Parts: sequence; C-alpha cells; structure tokens
Amino acid sequence: VQLQASGGGMVQPGGSLRLSCAASGSIFNLNDMGWYRQAPGKQRELVATITRSGSTNSADSVKGRFTISRDNAKNTVYLQMNSLKPEDTAVYYCNAGVMYGSTRGAYWGQGTLVTVSS
Repeated sequence: VQLQASGGGMVQPGGSLRLSCAASGSIFNLNDMGWYRQAPGKQRELVATITRSGSTNSADSVKGRFTISRDNAKNTVYLQMNSLKPEDTAVYYCNAGVMYGSTRGAYWGQGTLVTVSS
C-alpha cells in the first residue's frame, strides 16, 4: 500500500490550504483514512479521520476550521484547512487502514510540510 500526499506549503495566518492523499496498491479493503501532524519537538497527534462511509472525527483544536473528506472512487482523502494559525505548523501525515480479515493494517504517507507564518 502506498500513500502519496500533496498540497503542503507556506501560508500566512488566516489563509487556507488543501491537502490530498491518494492510496494505491493492495487496497481492496481500504477502510478508514486520516491525517496526523507532528510539530517540531512534539509528538505526532491526530488531526482528523474519516471512515469509508463518511463518518468523521477531528481534534478539538481544528474543529470549525479543518474539514476532512474522501473520494472512495479515487481512494483519496482530503483535508481542507481554513483559518490557519501559526500553531498549525507541522508535518502532516496521511494514514490509511486496510482490513485483512479482522486485523487492521496501518499505512503512512511520507508527510507534507505546512508552515503558517507571516
């Protein structure tokens, strides 16, 4: 399973960015997908997740600003980030869960850097 993330960059506070992550390979049982982030000197944290049926979960720090969505036909998950703050600066990682029977295999993308700065 390969995850290819894109869309990171530098933006001013209050700006917007849209991240994309496309899954490929042995993804016949692709299940949940999501985004995590890791700021310098901090642990990786959950940003938002979405199930195959569209149910979402997100961190309190991004609620009302970030929206996760997915296109099952394209095996792609998106993260629309609005009203960005300097504290959103981090490397954002895409995550995907693939079911092998009752076992979930977790896969990670390579990460894309988001920098929010004036």
